[in-house]
Amino acid sequence: MLDFDNRPWGRWEEYIYEPDYRVKRLVLFPGKRLSLQYHRLRAENWVIVQGEGKMTLGDQNFPVKPGDVVHIAKEQVHRVANESDQPLVIIETQIGICPEDDIVRIEDDYNRV
Repeated sequence: MLDFDNRPWGRWEEYIYEPDYRVKRLVLFPGKRLSLQYHRLRAENWVIVQGEGKMTLGDQNFPVKPGDVVHIAKEQVHRVANESDQPLVIIETQIGICPEDDIVRIEDDYNRV
């Protein structure tokens, strides 16, 4: 593992960080959700590997479960919520320019900017 960070919603762990792509494991705790956000410099592909949640992607809302793959285009608004009592685990592949601070938060449960 190259890097990790504990967040109020759970944890991310970084496994690969190359100049034009990055691979992480996200663990979203029960009852938590990510901020409603988008990225200016990168697209993301999420593979749900454990748990279930509710995905917001643009103006769509839909359930996600193990085996589901979600493509998030650059500048596409998105969020995932874990409404279950088990962790929601996502393998995230970022493609493009991938600094950690490429997050534009629209709404955030934890008052982050």
